[in-house]
Amino acid sequence: MSRKCSSFKALEAIVRKSHEAVKKFKNSSFLTMSVAHVDDDEPGAGRLHHVEKVLPTGDFYTGQWYDNLPQGQGKYLWTDGCMYVGEWHKGKTTRKGRFSWPSGATYEGEFKTGYMDGKGTYTGSAGDTYKGSWVMNLKHGQGTKSYCNGDYYEGEWRRGLQDGHGRYQWKNGNHYIGQWRNGAINGNGTMIWNNGNRYDGFWEDGFPKGNGTYRWVDGSFYVGVWSKDPKEMNGTYYPSASPTGNLEWDPQQMFMVELRDCKICPGERISVFPSQKMPNWAGMEQGMAKKDVGRIKRLSADTGRISNYNWGSDAIDFSAAGEGDLRDGDDGLGKLQFEETERGCWPLFKAPPKKQGETISKGHKNYELMLNLQLGIRHSVGRPGPAVSLDLKPSAFDPKEKVWTKFPPEGSKHTPPHQSCDFRWKDYCPLVFRTLRKLFSVDAADYMISICGNDALRELSSPGKSGSFFYLTNDDRYMIKTMKKAEVKVLIRMLPAYYNHVRSFENTLVTKFYGLHCVKLTGPAQKKVRFVIMGNLFCTDYAIHRRFDLKGSSHGRTTAKPESEIDPTTTLKDLDLNYFFRLSKGWFPEFCRQVDRDCDFLEQERIMDYSLLVGLHFRGVAGQDCTPPRTSGVRTPTGNGDPHNNGAPRLSRVEKDRLSRAEMDQLLLDPSMWASIRLGINMPARVEKAVRKGDCETQLIGEPTGELCDVILFFGIIDILQDYDISKKLEHAYKSMQYDPTSISAVDPKQYSKRFRDFIFRVFVEDT
Repeated sequence: MSRKCSSFKALEAIVRKSHEAVKKFKNSSFLTMSVAHVDDDEPGAGRLHHVEKVLPTGDFYTGQWYDNLPQGQGKYLWTDGCMYVGEWHKGKTTRKGRFSWPSGATYEGEFKTGYMDGKGTYTGSAGDTYKGSWVMNLKHGQGTKSYCNGDYYEGEWRRGLQDGHGRYQWKNGNHYIGQWRNGAINGNGTMIWNNGNRYDGFWEDGFPKGNGTYRWVDGSFYVGVWSKDPKEMNGTYYPSASPTGNLEWDPQQMFMVELRDCKICPGERISVFPSQKMPNWAGMEQGMAKKDVGRIKRLSADTGRISNYNWGSDAIDFSAAGEGDLRDGDDGLGKLQFEETERGCWPLFKAPPKKQGETISKGHKNYELMLNLQLGIRHSVGRPGPAVSLDLKPSAFDPKEKVWTKFPPEGSKHTPPHQSCDFRWKDYCPLVFRTLRKLFSVDAADYMISICGNDALRELSSPGKSGSFFYLTNDDRYMIKTMKKAEVKVLIRMLPAYYNHVRSFENTLVTKFYGLHCVKLTGPAQKKVRFVIMGNLFCTDYAIHRRFDLKGSSHGRTTAKPESEIDPTTTLKDLDLNYFFRLSKGWFPEFCRQVDRDCDFLEQERIMDYSLLVGLHFRGVAGQDCTPPRTSGVRTPTGNGDPHNNGAPRLSRVEKDRLSRAEMDQLLLDPSMWASIRLGINMPARVEKAVRKGDCETQLIGEPTGELCDVILFFGIIDILQDYDISKKLEHAYKSMQYDPTSISAVDPKQYSKRFRDFIFRVFVEDT
């Protein structure tokens, strides 16, 4: 024991001395000082070997080293007292390891590219202990937490908070079993007090809200509707046979007395995340010079002797640079190159434009149509209506259930005056779509502001293959698509089944429809424009670096653009796909079940030609200026490519406005900034590179390479309004004579559904 203490003190002394040495030699550019046995020659960079390195920040690393990066087992000690002991991969903490804070807090478990990710146990300095699943430094999945005040929670977590089903035990013996949301009791659940009384019912933000029953130990109970507002409270008290009743009990005591001691312990916050402490190894190694231009001294950790060491020519002042400066690549490191991702050799990406599409301003050919649409939406959504019930009568789905409204420029009894032309407005099945908006938790005021606010809509650059035009709202929440009459008929026909499906499965991947309307211009033209309002799958603060439209067919399923013109807004297709999508064990079974449910629904409705739209955000990618190859078999060097690295692009300049790692962590990890993770939305996952064989041009997906990268996934099933009508049957017959019938998109819905599922379940796999 004494030997361990003395060794640790010696290590701390080395770190202090090295920190002082850095301040003395602040004008040097070498960013990693190797501390090795002076009698041994430094092994080559291509061999796995053991090193001891003192860094210019004063940090110390000892362990296995390969290709100028920690690889294998190693220990890293920061000057502020933080320490990591465990496995490394290409300079990042990975797999099993232990991270400790100077406060005494520790995390022991699995890491992934610097993040606490997987199974692990965190013990706080005050005594809090969490044991369970983590995703990107957040408690996410199943886990248990013992609080320093004696409370205990066991159940589901999302984004670092209790969310889902869980059990909370207070130190005084009270306990709750039921649903949680964002760290508060929310949904259906049961509270049992230490005196035997209990409440069974619904909750909202930690208090009873809605239907519920309060029971006493003697058998008496109170049944009613609960609310913190006494005016909304109503119910009935049922006494027991016991002579001691509770006739004088006021239901408001539940809020004022019974729940007074049932507060959720907030727990302690993690002061700094391990991912925020990861050094920029690439930036450090780039400081090494290729020529001997000066000589200074180095420390030898084992003997304390001074030996000579060669330093580079480019002088950088490190004494004024904090840990964040070195890590984030500020001015001093602005010209350095580094690998963009931690796993594998991944390409860089063009920064997507801030706003996709052309703003429809005055003078645009569709300006009046936009005004008409906004006037109509404001009228439809703002019109008073009866209270919405989720149980709709069959008459609400009647195809004849539509409302026409005239919009003369001078205004009318029900419409405001406007500067557009005279037009008529039609609402299809208004009650159904009003109920769908409620079902999808769309606030009416927000909906109107998004579509009808002061900001104009944006028209996407070109219409789709069907000839439809697409418009985006300024906040990117909603997409508006013009429709053919046949598509309107299909949607109205399948509306009852669609409503029941999305109501039954909240994780459905099919497109969310919010409204179906028509604008009819008056005058000789009598032009009709029908359109549907849908949710935009890619409404997110994350940059979408790659997007794929996947059907499972091969004929014509490649992007016509040359590779040099591919950018993040380009929608790639099946034959362009060069990734496998690896979902976590917690999400993969639910994904498979939901794809099966959605495909069964579409097959029953005789729908085909739909596709899975997938968007990828590569974690850690900032705004760069070259694009990845879209085919997995060929790598094309770019202007920034390294000719000695198979053309793999490297970043030639670190952008000054790039977010620091700490800021990226906060953006990703702050629950108030990180949108809810749901199936197909904001899903942390991994992708694995796939490579096709050179002679298999029609091969849908290549072979896995083992190269992995962390991503945020977005996906959903789109284009669900094409039924297998006579035109599609003729298309199938015609193309079957020219091509392989299994390779074309136009096939029977049953065959289409099977082929679609088979392909999706090949490219989406469980991450083991």
